[in-house]
Amino acid sequence: MSAFNHTPSGPSTFILNGIPGLEAAHIWISIPFSIIYIISLLGNVMILFVVSKEQTLHKPMFLLLSMLALTDISGSTCVVPKALCIFWFSFKDITVDGCLTQMFFFNTIAAMYSVILVTMAFNRYVAICDPLRYVTILSNARIAKLGLLGLIRAVLLILPQPLLLRMLPFCANRVIPHTYCEHMAVVKMSCGDTTVSRTYGLVTTLVIIGLDLTLIGLSYGLIIRAVLRLSSKKAHKKALNTCTAHICVMLVTYSPYLFSALTHRFGQGIAAHIHILLANLYLLVPPMINPIIYGVKTKELRDKVGKYICRMGSPGATDFKPV
Repeated sequence: MSAFNHTPSGPSTFILNGIPGLEAAHIWISIPFSIIYIISLLGNVMILFVVSKEQTLHKPMFLLLSMLALTDISGSTCVVPKALCIFWFSFKDITVDGCLTQMFFFNTIAAMYSVILVTMAFNRYVAICDPLRYVTILSNARIAKLGLLGLIRAVLLILPQPLLLRMLPFCANRVIPHTYCEHMAVVKMSCGDTTVSRTYGLVTTLVIIGLDLTLIGLSYGLIIRAVLRLSSKKAHKKALNTCTAHICVMLVTYSPYLFSALTHRFGQGIAAHIHILLANLYLLVPPMINPIIYGVKTKELRDKVGKYICRMGSPGATDFKPV
């Protein structure tokens, strides 16, 4: 591997050092990284394929699920291929502009991801609390517009982060102890006054996560109130069961994200390799688990995916026309 050791850092170059303290184990760490990444790609591509092919799945819930799958693929692909190049070939150098571009796309996708989870919570609220008006309130066109608004919000909130960093001077030591260009990791490379950049990054995190979690909490508060008014325990169970997949996805997504974001600012006592590993798990685990969660909990999707898998496994199956 020494033949591939690219370490020189020019005036416009950073070095991504991978997982500090575990450099000798990079090859072994790359194995679960690769497996999880491939599984997540297969699962999310399958969801996109099945939803696009099946007319019966052209509904708001499955449109949201497709948007979630697309952000899962985009988010992990922004980071994992470069991380694997570090693990396999020690290709550690990345230009400053490339680093800031990766940061922008990754954080924009993360902000968009949060918007999709909010919209899913609103979808569940309308389905349970106002089912008679569901079709008129949440059409496919309206879901698409909400997605576009969410993307615009994400871009406007995240764009100042790389722009602020681009104006700062960077120190001679440009080794980033991370597998990707995380915002605070890059901020720490600057020799200038980073107060504005640090503050904006923290405010952005609190605005996105704080606002979105508040809206999700409000939606579920109204859902619980509506469910408690139902007289039948069976109706209680059925109504809450429709929310379990979304709740699981939120827990898997927000918990490591908050941990990673806050640890960079306040978790000085946490070992660097533990922080970096958990930050990477945030990138890898949700995209792998989300298709499994929704595949298991959503019968309509599970049945359609099962049909396509059976057709692909059948000898002589040459087409995939939906039934």
